[in-house]
Amino acid sequence: MRRQLLFALVAGVMLTAQAEPPAAPDRPLANPAPEARARVLFEDIRCVVCQHEAIADSPAGVAGDMRAWVREQVAAGRTDQQIRDELVRRYGDYVLFTPPFRAETLLLWLVPFLIAGGAAGGLAIWARRRPPPEAEPLSPEEAARLAEFTAAARNRRDPAAPSPHVEP
Repeated sequence: MRRQLLFALVAGVMLTAQAEPPAAPDRPLANPAPEARARVLFEDIRCVVCQHEAIADSPAGVAGDMRAWVREQVAAGRTDQQIRDELVRRYGDYVLFTPPFRAETLLLWLVPFLIAGGAAGGLAIWARRRPPPEAEPLSPEEAARLAEFTAAARNRRDPAAPSPHVEP
């Protein structure tokens, strides 16, 4: 029992030692217009630690540093494109949720369409090659019932037809 407790304690200490430190509290810009612009940029920038979250939503320390850096750049008068270009220079195209469309990122943009087209083509080929199901022959009782039904249907009057007793 002591061994298990000691193991759990050591494992807990090791896990907390490797954890990312929490982000420093955000300090928004005093002017609301540049702060709103910075917040729009936050939504398009990927956290390099979390990789599935924007820096606006990420609790990682690196995301907090990136938010502070973006605010500094906005306050310094840099354009949105200049800020994005600097982030791409530092971290690569992956840092943006909407990477630029150019030769290096062409595969990133086209792979989803290629996968969808390949899947649709594969399904079409599979559907064409699949043999149609063969119909079972009718039993003698089923054939007799079908003959009765078609004979009765031929003799039945069409309800949509005009009455022969009414003159047009």
